[in-house]
Amino acid sequence: MNAETEQLWQHVVQLASTPRPRNSDALKTARRYVTECFEQAGWSVERHSFTSDVGSGQQLAGVNLVARHADFRAENRPRFCVGAHLDSCTETPGADDNASAVAALLEIARLLPSCRPDDMSVELELVAFDLEENGMLGGAEHARLMREQQVDLCGMVSLEMLGYCDHQPGSQQLLPQLAGMYSDTADFIAVVGNQISQPLIDRFVSGLKQVPGLPVESLAVPDNGLPLLPTRLSDHSPFWDAGYAALMVTDTSFLRNPHYHLPSDTPETLDMEFLTKVTEGCLQAVRTIVAEGV
Repeated sequence: MNAETEQLWQHVVQLASTPRPRNSDALKTARRYVTECFEQAGWSVERHSFTSDVGSGQQLAGVNLVARHADFRAENRPRFCVGAHLDSCTETPGADDNASAVAALLEIARLLPSCRPDDMSVELELVAFDLEENGMLGGAEHARLMREQQVDLCGMVSLEMLGYCDHQPGSQQLLPQLAGMYSDTADFIAVVGNQISQPLIDRFVSGLKQVPGLPVESLAVPDNGLPLLPTRLSDHSPFWDAGYAALMVTDTSFLRNPHYHLPSDTPETLDMEFLTKVTEGCLQAVRTIVAEGV
């Protein structure tokens, strides 16, 4: 089975009908929707409530949704995590940021059981993270749990803004340190990992490149991305800091999308053909990792 554009569109429209900032009714509605979609696909969902200290005596409360499937449990095997943040900023409906990636996560959840490999090398979990827009707090909480529970986490992938594409030359900005190294046309999907994640990068790039007509670029950053701070702007970065191999799959966010964090980040601005291809590539990559490991 292949990723379906109509399914992805339905998810994006549902999630991006209104902003979903922390502790809002819209975010609670989005959590119910994501939970129902996971469960309809055969996944059980654990609501992990947490609080994070953000300084000056202030704490923020959030809820991560952790989905597991009986067919993807593997005792005494390393665990692999794929996630996307569900919240948005206050002023934006967040179609690209990050309904596009949550839609891809839900489509992976729907399709993966039907193409489960015969043998499994890793255990898989899917996570909808909270409070990413407040400093990647949902990712930090999950990374903390992995350390606390001494989970053998072989890798983590954050799906971060997957649906914006522009085929015009000059539409892609590049960080000054990367000028001339990548295309200036915003039609590729990027895979960004840290210094210990090259095998994971290779797996994901290979899966994405199985999709005809999808340009793929990759980058392994040194020092957990500290010399290139924009590469840290998703829930993978707390996993980097906790010592794990992790990566971000992204359309490069504000480096190409003019609607970033604005009210204009609506479903109509997305390239659904591009999002469908990216979702299909991610599905292929996850399936391979489940079967063969990282």
